[in-house]
Amino acid sequence: MLIVQKYGGTSVADVSRIKAVAERVVRTAEDGNKVIVVVSAMAGETDKLINLAYQASPRPSEREMDLLLSSGERVTSALTAMAIEGLGHKAMALTGRQAGIITDTVHTKARIEKISGERVRKAIDEGYIVVVAGFQGITEGDADVTTLGRGGSDLSAVAIAAAVNADLCEIYTDVDGVYTTDPNVVPGARKLDRISYEEMLELASLGVKVLQTRSVEFAKKYNVPLVVRSSFNYKPGTLVVKEDEDMEKVAVSGVAYDKNQVKITVMAVPDRPGIAAKLFDAIAKANVVVDMIVQNVSSDGKATDISFTVPRTDSKSAKQITEDVAKELGARGVNLRDDIAKVSIVGVGMRTHSGVAAKMFETLARHGINIIMISTSEIKVSCVIDVKYTELAVRVLHDAFGLAEERV
Repeated sequence: MLIVQKYGGTSVADVSRIKAVAERVVRTAEDGNKVIVVVSAMAGETDKLINLAYQASPRPSEREMDLLLSSGERVTSALTAMAIEGLGHKAMALTGRQAGIITDTVHTKARIEKISGERVRKAIDEGYIVVVAGFQGITEGDADVTTLGRGGSDLSAVAIAAAVNADLCEIYTDVDGVYTTDPNVVPGARKLDRISYEEMLELASLGVKVLQTRSVEFAKKYNVPLVVRSSFNYKPGTLVVKEDEDMEKVAVSGVAYDKNQVKITVMAVPDRPGIAAKLFDAIAKANVVVDMIVQNVSSDGKATDISFTVPRTDSKSAKQITEDVAKELGARGVNLRDDIAKVSIVGVGMRTHSGVAAKMFETLARHGINIIMISTSEIKVSCVIDVKYTELAVRVLHDAFGLAEERV
């Protein structure tokens, strides 16, 4: 088999951890597999480099920032290759450029446009274990170094796996799989043996940090089988694959929560065509991602309220933009609430099971938890609630849908 293994920052936190990773990689190779390894920077290294950048300049350019931040993964890849060689196996470390990862020109959050993978394939054919620096690539024209944004090493691994037609892509992290919910909130949370791309994509977008959203999108698009495993043990992990009939037998697969949300409300907006478009176009131009949107029905046809949620990190800029647009529109004012959280249930079985949303709402009501906003998709129901009820909501929903029970 041709296997791509990705190791995150905690897995390569120091030289002793890098040596442990090398031992795991060599063990995989000695089992008769060809191995490509993708590594992140050592834990905390990226933050150190960011701090250095802001010590050097109050406003470092994004181009130079990418060149600086990409060095963290290069260090790890070289050290990992050395550790593998120390165990008697041929290893070759490659940067994103050397691996043929071509991106667009958007610095600090570039998107992969193509991967040649020729040098990777050649090295594999020559018997090398290839170690690729994750999180980075280059532009096609000027060959400028780019980075893929936080969690970009996951994307690097999945993209390389797709480019070389790997049989499996293993994502090693500090957890041993995908759970029905956060085990820190619900100790009885159960590790899933497998989950569909669609469910994993929803969970990742809802705050579950096991896999990065873009990497799951890429895996789904190119049908790359993923396994989420811990680098600290040899437990099987969770397989992320295409949906099958058995998956639909279970209505809900997981409960997610996200406290990184704020709610912005524009009050008494004139109720006429084009108002919402003007507001959200201005927010989109600032690269702020809007999640949930609710517009109240206008009883008099004159004015209405529009509420929406954005990530907490974007709250200041989103509020300022909203206030500017609100003045233009003649709205009464803008209100921001930061004491909220989003709690969601996810499952492909929702397509064929009725009453799932009603059960969620009844469960929350029974425990005195008020719902502020609701959003649904084909396989997800999300509710915005007071942040103080987050853990309670997760626990009671996890119980209500029997997620701690072993599936037959």
